[in-house]
Amino acid sequence: MTSDDEFITRARTYARTVDLDVDLERIEWELSTRARRRAGACRWDADREVATIVLARRACEGYDRETLEAVVRHELVHAWEFQRFGESGHGPRFREQAAAIDAPRHCESFATPRYVLRCREGDCEWRAERHRASKPVSAPERYRCGVCGSCYEVEHVDSGRTWTTASGYGGTKAALGDRW
Repeated sequence: MTSDDEFITRARTYARTVDLDVDLERIEWELSTRARRRAGACRWDADREVATIVLARRACEGYDRETLEAVVRHELVHAWEFQRFGESGHGPRFREQAAAIDAPRHCESFATPRYVLRCREGDCEWRAERHRASKPVSAPERYRCGVCGSCYEVEHVDSGRTWTTASGYGGTKAALGDRW
């Protein structure tokens, strides 16, 4: 596939094969050339009662067919929730419906994260990836591990430098300068 229309056509055609009680006539499809991290998104226009599934062009170009189909199933579950309930998230209702059609709870990122958060407790294997310098990245001492509640460290992936405090974040950012 080389054109945007072909990506959208493939996604729409695949959506028809998914065993989900979603009204495909009330779904619009778009391709984003700007998306850098997320492979897909589903927006809801409550006035028109139409869901718009937006797929990232980079994901369409880079993912294999199976992975891209998983993204479509994931976004279809969001569309289903919007159509039925006027809202969508990744809660129990989403998880149940996603499991029924073998859709992932979260879609695989196609971008390398800038930061990795890792628990400092030796027995805990918790880690989280971040693409932006959010508060848990810039002030890690104010947050805790998502599994055991211990302190964690943040790693700047490109440089390998780590920090555990806001001042460590500032010092690393200053030391890296243009490489930040």
